[in-house]
Amino acid sequence: MNELDKIKAGRFIKNNGRVLRTINILRYKYAKLTDTQYALDDMPENEMLDSVNYLTESEYIQLRDISSKTPATLADCEADQLEAKLTDKGIKLLSGRSKDELVDI
Repeated sequence: MNELDKIKAGRFIKNNGRVLRTINILRYKYAKLTDTQYALDDMPENEMLDSVNYLTESEYIQLRDISSKTPATLADCEADQLEAKLTDKGIKLLSGRSKDELVDI
């Protein structure tokens, strides 16, 4: 792994934690991904979405369509149509009850 790859990998791990903590602010409510991006204004959108994708696939967050309130994925919808909420796995991860080497809490 070259130096650039190491930097990207380290940033991905930190970004995952930042995105998870930001979505957790509303914990029992859904947070729009556009609001999450706004709160993380120093993180490029593609990096934020990469983290959202990982956190969703790892079942730490769940996504739903804002208007229909039905479950959705980044693969099927535009980010501005989605909102996110922590799952029980995400809450356990944030509380230190579980570990993921790809999420820096």
